[in-house]
Amino acid sequence: GPRGPAAARDNAGFRHDPVERNIMIREVEGDILLTGAQVIAHGIATHDPFDSGLALALRERFPSMVKDYRHAMHAKQPDTGGIWAWQGVNEDGSTRGIVNLLTQGMQSQDKAARPVKARLEDVNHALRALARYVQDQGIKSVALPRLATGVGALDWAEVKPLIAQHLGGLGIPVMVYEVYRKGQKADEQPA
Repeated sequence: GPRGPAAARDNAGFRHDPVERNIMIREVEGDILLTGAQVIAHGIATHDPFDSGLALALRERFPSMVKDYRHAMHAKQPDTGGIWAWQGVNEDGSTRGIVNLLTQGMQSQDKAARPVKARLEDVNHALRALARYVQDQGIKSVALPRLATGVGALDWAEVKPLIAQHLGGLGIPVMVYEVYRKGQKADEQPA
């Protein structure tokens, strides 16, 4: 049958009344790898080299994620606008989810091809897929960087509202790492 309005969907006990809903997005500064969030989401290209920025930091911290991703990519051609989720283990034994948002394509099929700039439309689709993943998996908190603004070359002023649109109404804390400071734990507590 037809889907009811969002306000009716409160099976988790959250009120999804659009007027009342709490946009739980916090802008923080620090090292996203030290986040207390259950999941780190970040943007990559479909055949990303994982050789710069946060992608490189994640590869150094979770080398098996990159191996698993490459394996998955050989099995099935990835599409921009999708996501690829992975579970790893932190140093303290807790699980860490990494959600790779496929915000960029590649110059060509060539082995040496570099990622191209991100398209806002693909970022939008990937964030929508992330929101679905959060709901389906019962994720309690998410951290993300200034998505698609590095290699992706998009304007943060255009990307930021999409994060609020897709993740702001989920009823969970969303930490946006506006400034990266290596080795520095951000203050993620609500003021």
